[in-house]
Amino acid sequence: MEQTALTPDFSFLERAEASGPFNAAECFQCRKCTNGCPVSFEMDLFPDQIIRLAVLGQRREILQSKTIWVCASCETCSTRCPNGVRIAELMDYFKELAVRAGVAPALPRVAGFHKAFLENIGLTGRVFEGALLPAWWLKTGQIGEKLFTGDLRNDLKQAVGLLGKNRMSLAPGKIKGRSKVKAILRSSS
Repeated sequence: MEQTALTPDFSFLERAEASGPFNAAECFQCRKCTNGCPVSFEMDLFPDQIIRLAVLGQRREILQSKTIWVCASCETCSTRCPNGVRIAELMDYFKELAVRAGVAPALPRVAGFHKAFLENIGLTGRVFEGALLPAWWLKTGQIGEKLFTGDLRNDLKQAVGLLGKNRMSLAPGKIKGRSKVKAILRSSS
């Protein structure tokens, strides 16, 4: 395997930090973030590696990784970090950067869920579960699969059960400041 020279781009981290701050330069690679991550087994690069790549300005590797899409934003990594690196927020920043840059996501269904989730919040000001999953299924073509396999019938049975137990509603709840939420989402796109 031939080795190629690494060309650091320190301005990449500066631009990222201007959107944060995320404190990525504070990372000393202790790996507490990676060791505590509940989804690291699905990642192609571990959270500490993403931070290191960010410090070195390796934009392409970060935006093409499946790690940024696998990250559940649970904030376990951020909580465990002894230096206050806001890793989960940085992963969200990289997702948005990938979307804006038109980088094809390594996991299209996860990216489709991300988009459906943000659109759902944009419509109602908060998550409305009754519309979120059907929108995701339509965006990613899963609705056809679910019809073919019969999974849609099972999902509808579960939805009826949730409705019967008042665990899901038929209409989105109203919130104060919905226009502010929409403005935030517009400004970030």
